[in-house]
Amino acid sequence: MSRLLRLIRLEIWRQVIGWSGAWWFIVTLVLGQAVAPLLGLFLWRHVPGAGSGVATYYLAVICVTLLTASFENHTFAQSIYSGTVAAALLRPQPAVIGPLGENLAIRFWMFLFGLPLLAVVGLTSGVSFAPLAVLVAVPALVLAAVLHFLFVWTLAMAAFWTERVHAVVAFGTVLIFLLGGSAAPNAMLPDPLRTVAQVLPFRSMLGFPAELATGTLTPAAASAGYAVSAGWLVVLGACAVAAWRLGVRRYSTVGA
Repeated sequence: MSRLLRLIRLEIWRQVIGWSGAWWFIVTLVLGQAVAPLLGLFLWRHVPGAGSGVATYYLAVICVTLLTASFENHTFAQSIYSGTVAAALLRPQPAVIGPLGENLAIRFWMFLFGLPLLAVVGLTSGVSFAPLAVLVAVPALVLAAVLHFLFVWTLAMAAFWTERVHAVVAFGTVLIFLLGGSAAPNAMLPDPLRTVAQVLPFRSMLGFPAELATGTLTPAAASAGYAVSAGWLVVLGACAVAAWRLGVRRYSTVGA
């Protein structure tokens, strides 16, 4: 375990250094990820009955988005198409370390460059967070980051079977946008759709940590949300392992 953690730490550091020169590209990623929550903030602030906490919620959504963003369809999938994933298969370490290290490095730089945006939105919107609510939301944020990575990485492994991996991941991104809490807070969804959204993994990837940070959830609702997140962690982890094993088997059969 100590060797594995050391390898992950070294890979993260290597990727952080590697991405440090692409600050201009990181800025475009930050702006691209923040557009949808900012539009949601602007729209829902003017909806009667939305409540005064909508600004706090959407600022939390922006923060969660920057800390959980995943781009494996652009990074890992391209290594499949180019054939460089074969090198990762030869290394004496789990192949997931490379995608995981790059993922965490990109998130680090996105959050760092996104801090001025968070500050501006928070100051202009009069947002404030209760420290206890933020602490309660931290484990949910970690779960959201892991779930989002597993979800996108699994979809990105469609590159083993198709050249349309960007369309596959884009479909998953739309589901996160619609049901995860970016298009509308979960409490604002109509009842049948709200119930469905609460049991699917997309709210756990985005809206649930933001709801906890605003302090609007009851202890029972928070416990139920954590249970859903933990359940989907097992499911998506199993899906990722299965997709990897099937994909590598197919990748080796075509002579890569």
